[in-house]
Amino acid sequence: MDKEYHFELEFLVRDYECDLLGVVNNAVYQNYLEHARHEFMHAAGLDFAKLHEEGIDPMVARIEIDYKFPLRSRDKFVVRIGVQREGRLRFVFYQDIFRLPDEKLILNAKVTGVCLQSGRPVAPDQVVEALERYNVT
Repeated sequence: MDKEYHFELEFLVRDYECDLLGVVNNAVYQNYLEHARHEFMHAAGLDFAKLHEEGIDPMVARIEIDYKFPLRSRDKFVVRIGVQREGRLRFVFYQDIFRLPDEKLILNAKVTGVCLQSGRPVAPDQVVEALERYNVT
């Protein structure tokens, strides 16, 4: 089953991201995923600093990662993102990493996010409207 992706970002594995086994350390993948989500949100017209100034803080509530195959130094890869609403307050980012150019699946991730305002979950209009541009409802 093909997934609908709303955004993608290419990367290159740097030497220092690898562990003693010569593969990307598992914690580094979360950095890749987070950077890609932030770039997606920026492309959607959202500014984290401005949201924070307005008292709105997007937060990760849960991350699930299924590692399939390791990346190694100098591997090129792409993070692809699809987004869905889950209920009224949660946004779910389905993120897949593929090695390039062979499109080998490296991992699948499901990242559930919420926005907090004064410590309470909210669905800010500007976030909802930005994601609606990608048919995320």
